Amino acid sequence: MAKKFYVVWAGRETGVFTSWDYTKKQVDKFPQAKYKSFPTEAQAKAAFAASPASSMGKATAKAGSASNNKPVKSNAVESIKTKQVDLSTHDTIVFTDGGCEPNPGKAGSGMAVYRQGQISELWYGLYNANGTNNSAELNALYQALLVAEKSINAQQSVKVMSDSQYSINCITNWAYGWKSKGWKRKVAGDIANLEVIQQAHELYDRIKDNMSIAHVAAHIGIEGNELADRMSIYAIDKKNPDFTLYDKPIELSAILALRTG
Repeated sequence: MAKKFYVVWAGRETGVFTSWDYTKKQVDKFPQAKYKSFPTEAQAKAAFAASPASSMGKATAKAGSASNNKPVKSNAVESIKTKQVDLSTHDTIVFTDGGCEPNPGKAGSGMAVYRQGQISELWYGLYNANGTNNSAELNALYQALLVAEKSINAQQSVKVMSDSQYSINCITNWAYGWKSKGWKRKVAGDIANLEVIQQAHELYDRIKDNMSIAHVAAHIGIEGNELADRMSIYAIDKKNPDFTLYDKPIELSAILALRTG
């Protein structure tokens, strides 16, 4: 039997998978699931990077009562609440985190980049002696979007993961309303962290149809999230104002033994 590649645009987990049993678990009884099988990996990756509408006709695979005919936003934010994260679904996966001690207080941002399922780079910095946890999270997410843009331009699939629901909502949801009202809230008051929100939202809006974004549960043992956390605190300890590549050997046990946020 010929091997198939399954694309899930909307499901419990999104991406390109090679196991139908695993794919079925992601879409079975998931509201407005969007998925389809392809004969080659190249076709599947190209389809995943595009919008579902460009590939969806009648789906070639069915699972329970999951619907394949209802429109779903290809840029819907996924929620991951399990320690097990499949790092093989995208060419590049970026985890971000921000830390602040106390809050408000000394803030820093961190990022862990995986390529082809393996940890590739760690980044830290953007130290602010008078920051907040939210500002640190937003700065980290913006840096991840910059990495995402480079990956997209290199014809790679990419996914960004953050444990900050606030920063994700700012960029992917609330910013549209704020922008339509001249970057103002419905209720009187300035929008906190407006400059980085505007920068990150503009970038996200430009690349959103070619990337995935997910909210992950914090401090449950997801390796990438833990590494990004350590880098955010490392940034505070080093007081590094720039966003800098961690140039020491990436020894996971040693890095994970660093201070947590």
